[in-house]
Amino acid sequence: MDSLADLSKIPLALETLRRHPCYNEEAHRYFARIHLPVAPACNIQCHYCNRKFDCVNESRPGVVSELLTPEQAASKTYGVAAQLMQLSVVGIAGPGDPLANAEATFDTFRRVRETVKDVIFCLSTNGLTLIRHIDKIVELGISHVTITINAVDPEVGTRIYGWIYDEGKRYTGEEAARLLIDRQLAGLKMLASRGVLCKVNSVLIPEVNDAHLPEVARVVKEHGAVLHNIMPLIIAPGSRYEQEGMRAPRPRLVRQLQEQCADAGAVIMRHCRQCRADAIGLLGEDRNQDFTWDNISAAPLMDEGARAQFQKELDEKVRVRMERKEGQSHHKQPSTGAGCSCPLSGDKPEASFTSKPVLIAVVSRGGGKVNQHFGRAKEFMIYESDGTIVNFIGIRKVQSYCHGKADCNGDKVETMKEILSMVHDCALLLSSGIGDAPKETLQEAGVLPIVCGGDIEESVLEYVKFLRYMYPVQSKKGSKRNKGSKHNKGVKGNHSDLPNEHFGG
Repeated sequence: MDSLADLSKIPLALETLRRHPCYNEEAHRYFARIHLPVAPACNIQCHYCNRKFDCVNESRPGVVSELLTPEQAASKTYGVAAQLMQLSVVGIAGPGDPLANAEATFDTFRRVRETVKDVIFCLSTNGLTLIRHIDKIVELGISHVTITINAVDPEVGTRIYGWIYDEGKRYTGEEAARLLIDRQLAGLKMLASRGVLCKVNSVLIPEVNDAHLPEVARVVKEHGAVLHNIMPLIIAPGSRYEQEGMRAPRPRLVRQLQEQCADAGAVIMRHCRQCRADAIGLLGEDRNQDFTWDNISAAPLMDEGARAQFQKELDEKVRVRMERKEGQSHHKQPSTGAGCSCPLSGDKPEASFTSKPVLIAVVSRGGGKVNQHFGRAKEFMIYESDGTIVNFIGIRKVQSYCHGKADCNGDKVETMKEILSMVHDCALLLSSGIGDAPKETLQEAGVLPIVCGGDIEESVLEYVKFLRYMYPVQSKKGSKRNKGSKHNKGVKGNHSDLPNEHFGG
């Protein structure tokens, strides 16, 4: 399976693909999901995890603000679906492992189906007990399952898992890792043989499994995975990895591993937000706090006809985007790889900028639009373009914990340093607004801030063409990036005030 287009060969896959925001990059612009936190217990201990910590600014797996009973979860789903007509997926992803709480998990799905009949069911699991629940998953119509598989070599697994607990026995070391991996791969193969669409999540852990992940990609594809998500390590406060001083991977390494896993045959998910276990809304736009119990109790009755019509219109938008993307893939230029793609970089200093794609960071609340102020950004969507084709590269989060820090960072200077470390290889940064101080800091670092709005792809193409026009040829000496320039503090509307200098990355 070389692309998501090939999923259309799987029965019922195309319909669900168009509506599942995690399995389809195009669908995530339009369709929403709700994660129901009904599964608190977990049967393994990962060295990067600590589910006791919660912060309103946190967005990572294993974090919730409130646990729900199956009855509450079904009630909340109905209230959200009645108001959020683009809600297409109901998932259970924790905060522990759903199959370590199998009774509550399956009861929740059963109750939801009784009142909200048009949603896709999705389950995330570590896979330890998956083989015991295959029949129930199929019976309940859980059509999408995500399994977190960080290693297929028990020796690597011993550096990731502290222990596993199964049927009253606690396992540690290589014995634990081997049992877990065997169960994960067996469960994956069984689900795939029953027509369930399986995605594999793998946490990229520098100097632990980074060199091993291409092998993981090869093995999980052989066992039936249709999608592989390489997720940068997020180190939870109080976890073993935090105590050991482990650091999260830099964007360059994440992209390198994504490309290597793609070369191994995997279809790579690049738009993952590593969501909370109680997330609601579009990916990148968590609205959990909007749906309080007062809001749910005051929700109108669900209009099933209106939901069906609205989602049919969204289906068409997704279909058009998928076909356009499939057509572009036949004309795609080679990627620049994981290194800097700004105009002044490259192995040949005399090369024309027009022949090289550049990276663009975009601030967005969702919906495929440039529609968020720089100061409110918790993530950047990274695109690559040569001015004719736009390719989505991935998500870079900018919360301080993404770098292995235990507390939320309120220091603007330090926060800006972290942001620069995430976007330093980008030529442009598009947002709906930006203050003077960050404008100047970005410009001095060689990242041109653009204030704009509208469709992301259209904006990327427009401003990359502008960049090519203003800086058509790379500097032969690779000169510094206009450091200290007061002219290019940010661009909006008329661009004629920009100096005709070479712009670098």
